[in-house]
Amino acid sequence: MILSGIFCALVLLSSQIFTVSSEENLDAHRDVTLRTKAETYLQIRKGSSFKIAIFADLHFGEAASTLWGPQQDLKSAKVMSTILDNEHPDFVVYLGDVITANNIPIENASLYWNQALSPTRSRNTPWASVFGNHDDASFEWPLEWFSASGIPPVDCPSKISGEACSFKGTSRLELMKNEIEQNTFSYSRSGPKNLWPSISNYVLQVSSSNDSQVPVAFMYFFDSGGGSYPEILSTAQAEWFRVKSQQLNPDARLPEIIFWHIPSKAYKKVAPKFKFHNHCVGSMFGETVTPQEAEMGIMKILRKRSSVKAVFVGHNHGLDWCCPDKKLWLCFARHTGYGGYGNWPRGSRILELTQDPFSIKSWIRMEDGHKHSDVLLSS
Repeated sequence: MILSGIFCALVLLSSQIFTVSSEENLDAHRDVTLRTKAETYLQIRKGSSFKIAIFADLHFGEAASTLWGPQQDLKSAKVMSTILDNEHPDFVVYLGDVITANNIPIENASLYWNQALSPTRSRNTPWASVFGNHDDASFEWPLEWFSASGIPPVDCPSKISGEACSFKGTSRLELMKNEIEQNTFSYSRSGPKNLWPSISNYVLQVSSSNDSQVPVAFMYFFDSGGGSYPEILSTAQAEWFRVKSQQLNPDARLPEIIFWHIPSKAYKKVAPKFKFHNHCVGSMFGETVTPQEAEMGIMKILRKRSSVKAVFVGHNHGLDWCCPDKKLWLCFARHTGYGGYGNWPRGSRILELTQDPFSIKSWIRMEDGHKHSDVLLSS
């Protein structure tokens, strides 16, 4: 199949459907404080809870050189739009594998990254993102390009997008830089340099509705690796969390919520076995957990810290359960995108934080509007 027609059609379609200027609609933004300094925070609206929608494993750009791929991206955008319009979240977390970089032959994969952000951005809803194992993966040359017909002529849409074809991929640092610089509503951050090659390591404060300087909870975001380096949370990342959490929440009085993409080995240990779900809550239990390559200490620290209430991951498209692990909960999101493997119905894990008294509730909202798997994670 000749790539030139496909890519030109894709970019034209993208410009018509996905391009939204958040600057034009600032007045319509809900009462959530935008970042104005390095220590970012989000404030609970008066008389309301704080609701978070998690979009996991969108895989924009999957099979980008086929007609099928762009169609899946449109369907994924529709899922997100449906969830956003049903739940009206105050915040969105993009939980990794936002794109399938190993299928994207253009120089700057941020074109696809921005498509994935568009449904959230168009509603002036703030968000944060973490990286998954596919987001900066090396390009995988299709075997059919080496058949008798030869490699098809590649005519990249430089006249439309200002970009040229490339098979070197787009680094995590470039993807994050582009997201932050181009989007007012992005709360994502490039983490401390001493944690590289991991990038998406940062913390956001959820503030009281009465005073933006008074924290109610902290949300920690981690890069769990994969793609350009091993699938792992390093000792350095674990130590960063230990120091940072002690600094921000020294008496462990305020709840802390954790987000990363690839499940730790602890998920494999608590996973329901032989159809006995114990105290787990969810609707999909059949897939085997595919964890990180090694455990470097993060789970030991999280288990010891009473303020850590739950960890949320994606990666396994066929799992959506929450299971208790001693005093904290280990939860999967729900496969949101039509890219990636599996034909399970798509949806999103929703979190709801209430301030007084504090609680964390969660449920799954499906593309068809159905709600299930309600669970109380903290009270």
